Amino acid sequence: MKLDRIDIKILSELQKNGRITNVELAELVNLSPSPCLMRVKKLQSDGFITSYSAQINIAKLGQTLTVFTEITLRNHRQVDFSRFLSAVEKIDSVIECHLVSGGYDYLVKFVTGGISEYQTIMERLIDMDIGIDKYFSFVVLKSPIVKAHMPLTSLFPL
Repeated sequence: MKLDRIDIKILSELQKNGRITNVELAELVNLSPSPCLMRVKKLQSDGFITSYSAQINIAKLGQTLTVFTEITLRNHRQVDFSRFLSAVEKIDSVIECHLVSGGYDYLVKFVTGGISEYQTIMERLIDMDIGIDKYFSFVVLKSPIVKAHMPLTSLFPL
């Protein structure tokens, strides 16, 4: 399915507010409600919309620690990458994991209850012998800008 300007606008609005009513969405994208709903259903069935979720203000729940960790593997065979990913994806505290170019292999984002929990996780990963050569940790002090949506209309101008 090839997307047009209206489809991109629908996706853009839905990622900002997944609870928006169809009538409100239709108004924002300059469609009548029925064709808007048909487009949303088509975007869902074609896999452009994969799910809807709530964004939680985790600070309201209690103290947390966010750590970005650069991880370098000893070896760079496919089996080494697979073994590492298999272990890391089972850790609930891992929020993101990115294979990157540059001076290390993975950038991993952890959210834990504190520094000792983070250190326990890292020690367990090292003890598992999943190929980690070295890691560097960067504790987040403050996150002044966090966006939950992608700039779709800028990325895919039509």
